[in-house]
Amino acid sequence: MPVTYTNAVKVARMAAVVTQAGTTAVLEIGTSAMGTVLATIALGNPIAPAATGAGVLTLAGFPRSDVAADATGTAAAARIRTATGGTDIITGLTVGTSASDIILDSVSITSGQTVTLNSAVITHAA
Repeated sequence: MPVTYTNAVKVARMAAVVTQAGTTAVLEIGTSAMGTVLATIALGNPIAPAATGAGVLTLAGFPRSDVAADATGTAAAARIRTATGGTDIITGLTVGTSASDIILDSVSITSGQTVTLNSAVITHAA
């Protein structure tokens, strides 16, 4: 039987994500399984307002961009990390141009191009 969280627990866990992100979190966009980091985008401070009652965290301050992508490839995964020390806060985020956690203007990235993050919505597991 799968684990199920109450809404209050979901909200508390998502609030902990915002706290752990601190003031200088970044979103790294990568190829499958983060094999290659394609782009790094600084997130807002805080990264999001409080989570909703269903444990949904909508990141704030979009669009945001990396004006010079680090590598060439197809974006397929993302993670939120601390900017200092590179500690993972959330991993396994999906990336796409729609119907994903992280919504980009394009998943085809070329080194040096601008990568635009249009929105990011993270939903807590059941």
